[in-house]
This record gives sequence, structure tokens and C-alpha cells, in this order.
Amino acid sequence: MIGTVGEIKKRWYVVRAISGKEAKVKEYLEMEINRLKMNEYVGQILIPTEKVFQIRNGKKVSKEKSYLPGYVLVEAALVGEVPHVIKGIPNVIGFLGGVKGGDPMPMRISEVNRILGKVDELSENEEEMKIPFVVGESVKVIDGPFNNFNGTIDEINEDKKKLKVMVKIFGRKNLVELSYMQVEKES
Repeated sequence: MIGTVGEIKKRWYVVRAISGKEAKVKEYLEMEINRLKMNEYVGQILIPTEKVFQIRNGKKVSKEKSYLPGYVLVEAALVGEVPHVIKGIPNVIGFLGGVKGGDPMPMRISEVNRILGKVDELSENEEEMKIPFVVGESVKVIDGPFNNFNGTIDEINEDKKKLKVMVKIFGRKNLVELSYMQVEKES
């Protein structure tokens, strides 16, 4: 391949993929890069995803959902065969460029940071949930036996991420303990 001179400068590019095939593209690309020993030319391959919570059968499940469907971010030095290898991956439509059919355009660092920031932010989000509630605030229970009841926060346990909520059940006030995930702020 190309004689290496010092450090190879990689930049982030957006590769367009067939929507729904982003994970396959990433997988193939990683295999090809390893097979062709191009690791110094291609760094990270990312699919910008976010965690989405859904309630399924009364349980809260999280799944990764691509929030830029059809796009895969590739950190690469587009030298020699590298662009051809990337374009030759099944389900890849091509690079996102400035002009149609023109050269691939690297992303601006600010864009990269925003997207990567979003990716990191989302993965940390779960562990480092800011206390989204205050005592005395009205909340609606969205999960568990008291689903759809409204109540007021009586106490917040940060360590356990639990709330004690005063819920009116059949005209009487009851204190119930719920996790952060089982309530939402009243809009």
C-alpha cells in the first residue's frame, strides 16, 4: 500500500447505506478493513444510535435506535484503495459529498462532536441520570400497579433512584415507592 509518512490523518466521513442495513455495513466494513490490514487508515465506524425506552408487556425495555437512518460514520484517511474498499461494501450507496458524484466531504469537527457527544451523552445518560424530579412536584405513574394514577413526590432517594409518591387511591392518600423510570412529569 502507500508508504506511511508520520501519522495518517483520519477524518470523519458520512457513508450512505441502505436504511436498515447500517449494522451490516459496519460489520462488513470492519471485516474488510481487518482482512486488508487497513486498520491504520480506518479508525472508528459508528452508527449514531440513541436509546429508546418502550413499555412492552408492562416492562420497560430499551433498544438502540438509529437516529440517522441510512448513515454510517467512518473515521478514515481516504488514500489509495480506501475509498474504493468502503464504496465496495454491500449495501453502501456511497459517500456523502458536497456535490453529486464529487469527492467525499469530511464532516466538520463541530458536527462530529455533536453526534459523538450525542452518542456518549446517551450511553452515560442512564447511569448518570440527573435528578429529574423535585419534592412536591406532580407526576403521573406510567408503569406498575398504579399505572395512570397521578401523585405528588414526597421524597427522593438519589442513590436508589427511587421516589416516594403520594398517590390518591380510592379517595385516600397512599405513599408508594417507585423508580424514576416508572413516573413521568405531568406536562
